[in-house]
Amino acid sequence: MDNSKLNKVLVIVGPTGSGKTALSLMLAKEFKGEIVSADSRQIYRGMDIGTAKAEPELRIMNQESRKNKKAAVKHHLVDIRNPDRDYSVGQYKKDAIKTINKIVKKGRLPIIVGGTGLYVSALVDNLEIPAVKESKRLRKKLEKEITEKGLKSLFDRLVELDPEAAYIVDPDNPRRVIRALEIAIATGKPFSEQRKKGKPLFDFLQIGINLAPDILKLRIENRIEEMFRSGLVKEVKKLVKKYGEKKKAFDAIGYREVIQHLRGEITLEECKELMIKNTWHYAKRQMTWFNKDKTIKWLDDVREAEPLVLDFLE
Repeated sequence: MDNSKLNKVLVIVGPTGSGKTALSLMLAKEFKGEIVSADSRQIYRGMDIGTAKAEPELRIMNQESRKNKKAAVKHHLVDIRNPDRDYSVGQYKKDAIKTINKIVKKGRLPIIVGGTGLYVSALVDNLEIPAVKESKRLRKKLEKEITEKGLKSLFDRLVELDPEAAYIVDPDNPRRVIRALEIAIATGKPFSEQRKKGKPLFDFLQIGINLAPDILKLRIENRIEEMFRSGLVKEVKKLVKKYGEKKKAFDAIGYREVIQHLRGEITLEECKELMIKNTWHYAKRQMTWFNKDKTIKWLDDVREAEPLVLDFLE
């Protein structure tokens, strides 16, 4: 399909810890871009350390921004919800399209950055998101099943109904597992088949950061150590005090493990180890998701990005 008449949008994807932030900041400065987050956790206010909003590149950028407003790289769809409010993929798609159009009107380049595969696909593939209402009755039944048989039993049931769900749904996130099962049961179709592709909304260039597994794993370990040094436990305590510990937003990796530690269920060291393990598994699921999209141009060296973007924009 000829997308030459559509507005151009750059997309930067990759697993957590791969260096998307640093690359996006460099390209935004080089090509007069504005960043649109595609991270399902960075939308929440107060969830800063555990979602890497406070990582060094952004801290440096914010310091520069305060000194020189013109040098600032504008970010969108970050800190737009309190953790006690839900936010769906459908809502993200609407907000992102609106934001992209505003950036284009200003004559700037929209740069989608994130690791939430479904958020990225919702835009790139113009996915039709199924409108399946939550069923309180079914949810109670599934929650009871988790209590009696464990979350793994429910996840195995989901994968039986829909093998593709193994690469989409976080097996340690009860609400995500329940929601996927809810959609599959209500519609009689696998969760992964619920999303139909539409006509392209924009002309996208997708760039992916490809890191060797051992390097990525080390980066994840270092990043998590830095999160704890920066006050992750204090951040979670503050959020739990304000909102309670049972909000959907706190099922995110980093928050759920620290909540387990605050309950006295695991030591701080066990908390760190569990967080590293869960983040690594999540990174592998992200790569499985993104590898299915053959339009992504994978980079072994981020210096390859600039000529690609130049060629795309000409």
